[in-house]
Amino acid sequence: MAPLIALVAGSLLARIAGFAGVDALDGWQPALRVGLALMFLLTGYAHFAPKMRGDLIAMVPPALPRPDLLVTATGVLEIAGAIGLLIPATAPWAAGGLALLMLALFPANISAARRKVPFGGRPATPLGRRTAEQVLFVGAAVAILFGT
Repeated sequence: MAPLIALVAGSLLARIAGFAGVDALDGWQPALRVGLALMFLLTGYAHFAPKMRGDLIAMVPPALPRPDLLVTATGVLEIAGAIGLLIPATAPWAAGGLALLMLALFPANISAARRKVPFGGRPATPLGRRTAEQVLFVGAAVAILFGT
């Protein structure tokens, strides 16, 4: 739920700043880039936060080697992508890369939902909700990719 809140609240607050006169945020595209960047900074941080890292490692499908290394690599990619979203010249590339990353990571979300892997001390997120959120997140990245 926190990534969804970060995306929506970040986008809305950035758009309000645009309405208030911040020229760089004057439009839905730049505001969406800020919201998605905020979301990926949050999720990327989770890959390194001691209280969440173990849960993310547990989400990696058992058949994959070195889940700790995979979590580290995806965390670095998410943070790098978030930074790329904030630079207009790299935003389309970052959005495309993040969309592909989300698609590549979705099987881990399916696996975690089926194995009922908890996250942050809460029960596993149901697959239907995970899927709906993922569609929204990928859609936001695609909107940035093709809208800039």
